[in-house]
Amino acid sequence: MEGTQQATFELEAGRDGQATLTLRGRLDRDTTASLWRESTQQVREVRPKRLVVQVGDIEYCDAAGIALLMKYKQIQEQNEGRIEIRDLRPQFQQLMALFETDHLVSPPKLPGPLANAIHNTGRWAAELAYDFAAQVSFTGEVFTKLLKTLLRPGTLRWQDTFLIAEKAGANAVGITMLLGFLIGLILAFLSATAMEAFGAEIYVADLVVIVLFREMGPLMTAFILASRSGSAFAAELGTMKINEEIDALNTMGLDPVRFLVLPRLIAAVCILPLLMMFNHLFGLIGCGLVMTTWDVSAGMYIERISEAATLGDFFGGLVKTFVFATLIAGLGCLRGLQAGTGPSAVGDAATRAVVSSIVAIVVADGVFAVVYRFLGI
Repeated sequence: MEGTQQATFELEAGRDGQATLTLRGRLDRDTTASLWRESTQQVREVRPKRLVVQVGDIEYCDAAGIALLMKYKQIQEQNEGRIEIRDLRPQFQQLMALFETDHLVSPPKLPGPLANAIHNTGRWAAELAYDFAAQVSFTGEVFTKLLKTLLRPGTLRWQDTFLIAEKAGANAVGITMLLGFLIGLILAFLSATAMEAFGAEIYVADLVVIVLFREMGPLMTAFILASRSGSAFAAELGTMKINEEIDALNTMGLDPVRFLVLPRLIAAVCILPLLMMFNHLFGLIGCGLVMTTWDVSAGMYIERISEAATLGDFFGGLVKTFVFATLIAGLGCLRGLQAGTGPSAVGDAATRAVVSSIVAIVVADGVFAVVYRFLGI
């Protein structure tokens, strides 16, 4: 059978499970590729117990041709058959001797679905354990250096801290107020619609103020900070790591944690409680706007929220913001310092920062709910 004008092969199947494969012409890179697939496929289909490869008419042979002969040998080994290469010229025998044709390595078998599942589960567990260990180590390092900074405030880069606080806090006031207003508006409207059937529209103010102060206010403000500033922290530090600026700080004897992480951590802890207060204020304004449509006067509305909300509700939500801010800033900086290389490294670091922060916030809020329940707050 003709493969190309420069290389041909012919496979003849004889008796007793023997077959003869005759190769002619040149076996170089181009001609070998032209007959590789068809010749190997026919050998697999015939499955001879003994394959005789006649190569006496080969005019030229390079490494590609030797690879084809080795492929025939590998197929025979897989089929538990034998192979004999006849009339190979001496110069080609020297080339073939460079290859360990007596010890061909078969490609590994693909693992089954169960093995894949076990492997993926083990790899996921190992990555989770490594990430948890990295977070614990980073938390201890940050806490130790934060204590040293509090004992010596002059070592903190205050100018950078104020600049970060402006970007993360002052620039986020608008979206915080808008989101708080919409949350208060929507909560009040849905609650009033349900309570109207019982003639209890006045108690909508009680419900909204408690939900805002204890849960929605701290949570939504933390989500805003995580999406805006947590991702920004990760992107900034990730870019610095890719540009080898982190290595340059280490070379100059400057601690990256004290130089980069602590200003962002302190700024986040200071501005999140303030943002939460803006969220509360405009949430109550949105609720009051809905209450006026149910003929509830402003004086009555203010009286209801004053009676419903207590300092315990307010400070209970305020304490959460300090913890949320610490988690957001810490995880954002950690993901930035863990950024890899490549064009997508910064984006991956920012994504991991936001996802990790949201998960940590929800878990911490659940812990707060249990603690407050036992404390009676």
